[in-house]
Amino acid sequence: MVTGPGRPRLVESRRPGASGREEILDAAGELFVTRGFAATSTRAIADSVGIRQASLYHHFPTKESILAALLDSTVEPSLRYARTLAELGGDPALLLWALTAGDSWNLLTDRSNLGRLYLIPEADAPGLSAFHAKRRELHGIYRTLAAQVVADPKDPRCALPARVTESVIAIRADDPTIAAPADGPLPAPAGLVADSALRILGIEPTDTLRAAGTELVAAHRHAAPSPGDDRPE
Repeated sequence: MVTGPGRPRLVESRRPGASGREEILDAAGELFVTRGFAATSTRAIADSVGIRQASLYHHFPTKESILAALLDSTVEPSLRYARTLAELGGDPALLLWALTAGDSWNLLTDRSNLGRLYLIPEADAPGLSAFHAKRRELHGIYRTLAAQVVADPKDPRCALPARVTESVIAIRADDPTIAAPADGPLPAPAGLVADSALRILGIEPTDTLRAAGTELVAAHRHAAPSPGDDRPE
């Protein structure tokens, strides 16, 4: 049973998570994806966790702040990882493969396929500007690496690798069985998506590149430093 700030819960823990905040996010993510944001009340989220509605407000002042935290969780780990790869330097094709593989893996791990929330109308709310800024920065790192691969920043294909990565969201919606654990060996779908990102730029990945890229993913996907306190609450 998770304990922490807030009022006593009504029942034993029903949700995965190391804290009440994480349990709320798990429940809200599932409900927002399956029922829709507008159709999900904070009461429904609290009931799903097994806490009082007032306890939910101790962690999140509004339903919109829950959405902000969920969206942030889909981009923040990959952005930290992308920054780390960009600072390493080296072969841009290798870095792009590793970025795509690691980012795809992140999108495969959450229980509810939270990337589907990118498409809801509420995701365009002004209060989510921090999330959109991070997503633009992540896409910018993709574009920079792609431009280095094709040696032409004006090549329209430079915008495609990031979109290829996010295709994992739609693929998961059609086939939930491709979801993957957060740890362990690189999931095969993530490697296939990384291959596709290079092929769309005219590069055929070699086994040597895949092996080196997989090593980069293993070394840096979880090792990227935390940015501090810039997560939306």
